[in-house]
Amino acid sequence: MLDLKFLRENPEIVKQNIRNKFQDQKLPLVDEVIALDAKSRSAKMEADRLRSERNRLSKQIGALMGQKRVDEANALKAQVPAESEHLAELEKQEEELSRRITEIMMTIPNIIDPSVPIGKDDSENVEIERFGEPAVPDFEVPYHTDIMERFHGIDLDSARRVAGNGFYYLMGDIARLHSAVISYARDFMIDRGFTYCVPPFMIRSNVVTGVMSFAEMDAMMYKIEGEDLYLIGTSEHSMIGKFIDTILPEETLPQTLTSYSPCFRKEKGAHGLEERGVYRIHQFEKQEMIVVCKPEESRVWFDRLWQNTVDLFRSLDIPVRTLECCSGDLADLKVKSIDVEAWSPRQKKYFEVGSCSNLGDAQARRLKIRVRGEHGNYLPHTLNNTVVAPPRMLIAFLENNLNADGSVRVPEALRPYMGGKALLTP
Repeated sequence: MLDLKFLRENPEIVKQNIRNKFQDQKLPLVDEVIALDAKSRSAKMEADRLRSERNRLSKQIGALMGQKRVDEANALKAQVPAESEHLAELEKQEEELSRRITEIMMTIPNIIDPSVPIGKDDSENVEIERFGEPAVPDFEVPYHTDIMERFHGIDLDSARRVAGNGFYYLMGDIARLHSAVISYARDFMIDRGFTYCVPPFMIRSNVVTGVMSFAEMDAMMYKIEGEDLYLIGTSEHSMIGKFIDTILPEETLPQTLTSYSPCFRKEKGAHGLEERGVYRIHQFEKQEMIVVCKPEESRVWFDRLWQNTVDLFRSLDIPVRTLECCSGDLADLKVKSIDVEAWSPRQKKYFEVGSCSNLGDAQARRLKIRVRGEHGNYLPHTLNNTVVAPPRMLIAFLENNLNADGSVRVPEALRPYMGGKALLTP
């Protein structure tokens, strides 16, 4: 969420940012919020004047009563009900205006970083760099669920009967591989200085609206019926929420945390063949990383975060590339975002396995996270990045480490988590 003062003083910058994100339908909101803000400030000034006048009258009445000038005191008392009624009206008006202003400000997109390429949607994202040589073997690479089934490692039919589409049972070596990847990712991030955390898997609505836009919330989150609780779609939400309504001593920054959690997502809409199996599902597990830091340090941390994901995938012999998200592909709270994509030998192209985002001070402003600095309090910046989400990681892992005979290589880094196995055999 933007600073209202910034919007008031820079309406054209905010409007151009909206155009850059191809959300022209939101342009009238800028003028609307400025007009509402002017009304709100006017109502507040009048309310403050009336409160001051009420206090003055109260003191004057007390003084007159002390002097036994009862008639004069009663004459002043007669003014109080009318002013109190007007004050109550103004306070109600202030509350309504404040609510509407907040509603609008929550939908106006954050100012994107100048380095972000301007584009309408993800088709205009820009490749930045490739890591590792993408290879296509001289044998046919089966669809990922076919590879898993050769190991008796997945049961989609039973999951469909138990929970419906978008769920799965993982079995045997494939299930062990899933857990191994999560454990390896945990230790990988701990070795890089991050503090390990297992967060709550449900969060309240004020945390949800603090970390994401209403559109994202509707598309992603499962609501717990009858309670003010939502299942998390990613652990970064509860990890950033950890700092809600807090004032952090500056010397405790940066806060660098890595978290494990299950994730639950609606995943609305129809999906193509390549997004079936375990690619796009309602429940999965994930290792995440988040940073809360000084504003001037967020760009450095942004580059460190996505590099962590690249390094982890390369340690497992999976070629990857980084892709800069264009303006139209950025969620409203994001300042800048880079996707990490893994190579698929079967599809002969890259696919998304993680996303790194800098959200500036937007989440901190919504969640009232502040830092106590030498020269007063200020808002920190927040960042998040996927370490690894095994369902998609499993696709990349199996395809890139598959042998012609159907066996799967286990890279050296993962062997301690697989009981020392160097090869998985169907």
